[in-house]
Amino acid sequence: MATADQVYADPSALACLYLHQHGRSRRIVAWRSRTSGALPITHYGCAEIINAICRARFTGDLDAEGAAQALADFEADVASGELEQAHPLWRAALDRAAELSRVHTPVLGTRSADVLHVACALEIKLRHFLTFDERQGQLAKRVGLKLVVL
Repeated sequence: MATADQVYADPSALACLYLHQHGRSRRIVAWRSRTSGALPITHYGCAEIINAICRARFTGDLDAEGAAQALADFEADVASGELEQAHPLWRAALDRAAELSRVHTPVLGTRSADVLHVACALEIKLRHFLTFDERQGQLAKRVGLKLVVL
């Protein structure tokens, strides 16, 4: 089993730690509780999680207090080192994402953000990938990443 520092967690999956997402939240919380180490996260991943929490406030899935608590929990995980900032070279990550798109998106139909996260995982030299998105998971496998199955 991979330690957390070896895993790129797609932010939409990681957001399930802070937002109730039916079975997904239960599975990722259980996985995180038995996986040691800090999870790498890019600045873009942080922005996506913050946006997911704020969007849940907009849609009414969280009230103001719940959104504030979810944001505080996320920020506490960053501050405590549970989530550790990863720093890909963004130009290289974007170039790689464009190449992955050319090769794989015509077959898989992956979205650009999903391709960018796979590219980031490759650029920061991680070999394990956690996602709930089927197409993103297929892309990750095609480029040699091992999927973390929850």
